[in-house]
Amino acid sequence: MTVHITPLPEPVTPPQAPGGGLGALATDKGNLPLDSVDVHAAITGLAAGIEVVQGFHNPFDIPLEATYVFPLPDRAAVTAMRMEADDRVIEGTLKERGQARQDYDEAIAAGRRAAIAEEERPDVFTMRVGNILPGERVTVHLSLNQPLPYEDDAATFRFPLVVAPRFIPGSPLDEAQAGDGVVPDTDAVPDASRISPPVLLPGFPNPVRLSVTADIDPAGLPLTEIRSALHVVSETQENDERGRTTIRLQPGERLNRDFILRLAYASRDDEEEELAALSLTPDEPDAAEGTPAEVGGTFTLTVLPSGASRRRSRPRDVVLILDRSGSMHGWKMIAARRAAARIVDTLTADDRFAVLSFDNVVERPRDLDAGLSAATDRNRFRAVEHLASIDARGGTQMSRPLDEACTLLADSVNDRVIVLITDGQVGNEDQILAHLAPRLHGIRVHTVGIDRAVNAGFLRRLAADGAGRCELVESEDRLDEAMEHIHHRIGAPVATELTLHADGLGLLPDTVAPRRLGALFPGVPLVISGRYRGVPSAARLTVRGVTSDRTPWERTATGTVTKDAAPAAVWARAHLRDLEDRYAVDGGDDLERRIVDTSLRFGVLCRFTAFVAVDSRVVAEGADAPHQVVQPVEMPDGWAAAPGVAMPLAASRMAESMSYGGPPLGAAGSAPAPPAAPMGPAASAVPAVPAGPAVPAAEFGPPPPPRPPGGPGGGFRGTSARPVDLGGGDVPESAAPSSGTFERRRAGRPAAARSSAALAEARRVLAEELQRLRQVGAQRDVQHLKDLLTKLEPIVQRLDECGVDRGLAGPLSALATDLQVVRAETAPADLDALWDRALRTLADFVAATGRSTKRPFWKRGQ
Repeated sequence: MTVHITPLPEPVTPPQAPGGGLGALATDKGNLPLDSVDVHAAITGLAAGIEVVQGFHNPFDIPLEATYVFPLPDRAAVTAMRMEADDRVIEGTLKERGQARQDYDEAIAAGRRAAIAEEERPDVFTMRVGNILPGERVTVHLSLNQPLPYEDDAATFRFPLVVAPRFIPGSPLDEAQAGDGVVPDTDAVPDASRISPPVLLPGFPNPVRLSVTADIDPAGLPLTEIRSALHVVSETQENDERGRTTIRLQPGERLNRDFILRLAYASRDDEEEELAALSLTPDEPDAAEGTPAEVGGTFTLTVLPSGASRRRSRPRDVVLILDRSGSMHGWKMIAARRAAARIVDTLTADDRFAVLSFDNVVERPRDLDAGLSAATDRNRFRAVEHLASIDARGGTQMSRPLDEACTLLADSVNDRVIVLITDGQVGNEDQILAHLAPRLHGIRVHTVGIDRAVNAGFLRRLAADGAGRCELVESEDRLDEAMEHIHHRIGAPVATELTLHADGLGLLPDTVAPRRLGALFPGVPLVISGRYRGVPSAARLTVRGVTSDRTPWERTATGTVTKDAAPAAVWARAHLRDLEDRYAVDGGDDLERRIVDTSLRFGVLCRFTAFVAVDSRVVAEGADAPHQVVQPVEMPDGWAAAPGVAMPLAASRMAESMSYGGPPLGAAGSAPAPPAAPMGPAASAVPAVPAGPAVPAAEFGPPPPPRPPGGPGGGFRGTSARPVDLGGGDVPESAAPSSGTFERRRAGRPAAARSSAALAEARRVLAEELQRLRQVGAQRDVQHLKDLLTKLEPIVQRLDECGVDRGLAGPLSALATDLQVVRAETAPADLDALWDRALRTLADFVAATGRSTKRPFWKRGQ
């Protein structure tokens, strides 16, 4: 076996400032609470068991509570947590999130040590550790199980190490914030303050010792090469028959970019048939009764296309969407332009296409048609010429180009494809997905994530909803390889319209993940998992579909029983993701309860549960509340300043630079911050870009979902480490140093007055109408819209009388106005467009009010 270390230029690091970029945080005993992160991965075949150890040290002379916002792999199942301190080991317990928070807060108030781990996004988590005694060190261990993505004869182990700043759209909320991050909550991202930790600016000495180790056991697979990307690693070869290898990260690396290993396997190009394998994992017996907890278990079906599975492509209609927002500055913009041009070059004369570039606005090549253009040599040249002129600027208003792309493809009879090239750094993921999902039927969405700290969780969710693929690019060196993969995905899949059929196996309803099987692509395994009932003797599963020329296609696998417990956790993680995405669209108490029950039964963390560990011993009796510090994170590699030039933006104004549309962040009464410079390596190197106009209450319709956990009894609390603008900008009074940290003062905001009764009744009626319209299917009739209008008009009037926020009531009022045309004797010419508009508006309203008319369930009981 050979190990190839991908050569990369070392990032240029600005000279260390005296005392560090956050000198006010320094004390004579240290500076920040997090002092170490250790990651150990045991990779066996195409799965990895991961142990993450976070070390917290108290450099102060009073008890400390530390908060750390950190990433984990978006597909990993977090299955256990334990806390170790003063020779004591406390195992964590998975509980409903509200109850876990209550247990944690009560323990801290009583002077006991405690830790709590919560999920904010599929790949963003929060750890709080309280009552760390002066000079004491506490470690928290997390256990994970993760499947390795396998495509084109290579598996990838990716471990994220930093939460990058994300674009936050919407208007600031008039209520207390959910957390203590540096970006205010908005109606579009009600938990923005929970996913925006303070950022260390260049010059701060490396505050965290990072260790990453990966033990690789190919488990009989023909492993031929191991490649490392972004980091320098060392390798040792174990002397055993299994060919095990250990990869270690070189000491001194910072937590500012993803850790990536690619494992190459021998090619199967000579194979002509797809391979299919079915594994069955029975449930563990109940220890108390000696019987199975449920007669059944978890199945995993894998269909692996061969290299000979390429199909002839049908004519395609392709909409290429390129993110040109400020966070794409530098090498990412260069790589994105190259990627987009490569995609345009792969189109044929039978195809049609459109190119959309976006930041605060959506732009197209001037000389191309407003709709889809034929992929002639002339049109492709003009598109590539336009792409070459694009540079980074503005904010990431992502919903608008996605909406426009769906409209362009709405009437297409060809294969319909959207390709999105972006770093994915947005905070309103749920809002975008909830709005877009109803429009993606029949449209494949492929995402290309370009960043060294990419938002992989969002990009994979979007690709899954669009039955497409997600490709991640961490450097220009890997761009050509990645684009070759995308070229194959955009072409005709091996099979589409996939369905699953069981023989001798009772599948439990609504447990199959992914819920939308989508398509089988060349070189990409199709992995389907779910729950079965009974004790199968000759279980078989068959996947059926059609090829590009409508020829029937199917593959069958016979079950093999295994005893590995990891598949159940991995399935539970994927299934919980599906349920959470459905909750973002439809809401509902039944779905809430199901999510919690599934999480607790299979011991897998989700956004509605939390791991909490509480020490039984009182260690800070009679002491004041512990000193609270939010751990600042690194600025992602590639986002840093040019040599000798200070970072032009304080992270406390990051949202303003990305045009979130709200006022500058700062304490009440502090002077407004100066106009933000554009995102970029140096203020002098990038022309100033005016901030975009304030974003309406939401980019589309009313704001969705609930504001995630926060406020009283939860969220980041108390003080927050804030960065200093080394570029000479004004530092808000609220960022003045105090007691070794920057204190953050936040003015409380009264809650906006709304009539919850009117909203609840409106949601009940309109949810029924939405269900009725969805059940009609293709038999659309104007009478259904007339019936909707008769119910919608009094609702709009009632909401207006109750003073309900226009962000919620406005879209309903606009829909009622547009529906007036159905009162005419003849049906409107644009009946389908009006019908789709009604579906989207009702779905947005139901999603927004489903969780805003009542206390979020994860905060109940507090």
